[in-house]
Amino acid sequence: MTNYDRRNFLKLTGASMLSVMAGCSSTKVASTKKRLPNIVFVLADDLGWAELGCYGQKKIKTPNIDKLRTQGMKFTQHYSGNPVCAPSRCSLMTGLHTGHAQIRGNRQVGGAEGWKIGATTGGQWPITADTVTIPKLLKQKGYATGAFGKWGLGIVGSEGDPQKQGFDHFFGYICQRQAHTYYNTHLWDDGKVYQIPENANGQEKVFTHDLIANKSLDFVKKYKDQPFFCYVPFTIPHVSVQCPEDSTKEYLGKFPEKPFPGDSLYVPSETPHATYAAMITRMDGDVGRLMKLIKDLDLENDTIFIFTSDNGSANNGGADLAFFEGVGPLNAFKGSVYEGGIRIPLIVRWPGKVKANSTSDHVSAFWDFLPTFTDVTGVKTPTDIDGISMLPTLTGKGKQKQHDHLYWELGRQQGIRQGDLKAIRIDQGKIKIYNLKNDLGEQNDIADANPDLVAKFEKLFVTARTDSEIFKQPKPKAQ
Repeated sequence: MTNYDRRNFLKLTGASMLSVMAGCSSTKVASTKKRLPNIVFVLADDLGWAELGCYGQKKIKTPNIDKLRTQGMKFTQHYSGNPVCAPSRCSLMTGLHTGHAQIRGNRQVGGAEGWKIGATTGGQWPITADTVTIPKLLKQKGYATGAFGKWGLGIVGSEGDPQKQGFDHFFGYICQRQAHTYYNTHLWDDGKVYQIPENANGQEKVFTHDLIANKSLDFVKKYKDQPFFCYVPFTIPHVSVQCPEDSTKEYLGKFPEKPFPGDSLYVPSETPHATYAAMITRMDGDVGRLMKLIKDLDLENDTIFIFTSDNGSANNGGADLAFFEGVGPLNAFKGSVYEGGIRIPLIVRWPGKVKANSTSDHVSAFWDFLPTFTDVTGVKTPTDIDGISMLPTLTGKGKQKQHDHLYWELGRQQGIRQGDLKAIRIDQGKIKIYNLKNDLGEQNDIADANPDLVAKFEKLFVTARTDSEIFKQPKPKAQ
């Protein structure tokens, strides 16, 4: 072989080897290409800031959520969208606070019949067809989307129907008023009435929470091979105080009891303390089942798992805020723009991205989830929202933007947090101001000593909000 032939042979051999190596490399890249992360979002109903073990609760057992906390990040200054159900969920879905959101209260449609337990008409005021929602945005990236629990943003057939707002599947309570019992005679399943005849005539045989939990697990199993958004707005621990005996027996005899006689909205309970605790522990067990399923499917590293609540603890219907110290040192409870009505637990787990057993005092709120999810998935973030992505806080990468202020309104109440200062105004009356840094319980009003702050917040109470166009529209008809 001549030198010329030898050189050509080496060139050809080298080129062939490079080609093979390149082919192997591209195959490797293709096989290890990561999919977009799944999002499991569990939303408790009326769970207070201090009703979990990892937030200081001493009487109620929540081992699975406490474990989730050790595996992820616990937020100490996270806020709901509103002090009550529907507007809080609207804020979550749309990235808007209640000074800009369409839904700003629990406004019912459908007439008196819709208020009756078991009625299939009636519900809450619907969000409009053109509303930008989290599931609509995630579907742009091929996400399967499912919601399992309580909706409250529009009845079936209306513009606010969850399956017209981006969800492929919905199972649960369309009307949040129907969720005042855990033994309803029906739920909704993808737009159709799902009858529960075992609960007819006041019988309590099928605990609806269990059906909802099982459906969320079925969804994860079905869509395990593609990115999914599994939104689980459980109804626990919203009153009525009801729970099956297999859970309640764990707490019977452990607490002093004062039977709740019932009222026009909620059923009676002989052991409201034991039953309330059992409800939360039962929900914790279903959070554990979701965690186990994600692990068994080898999806832990590909799943952002979030647990939070829609507002603070209730103090009616048999729920006993004082006994369980459900809001800890905070002032007031559900229905109030004081801290006890809106400061809530938040735990986020994302192995390899979110540091395990970490704590954040970043000030955040429900309207931050939408931009966080678009940031994570690469969907273009809407510009006309109030939210700020929390991704830098979660991952420790990049600079975290901060809110100039947070705003809430409900009826004649307004609340603003700016830095450590919290301002409250009711009936457009006297503005009260608290420094949360040294007055978490909002007991020391500093307004009189700071007229300049009063003037600043007085202006913010006007500029932070707009009129809601939705209330100027014709009243929607029940389907």
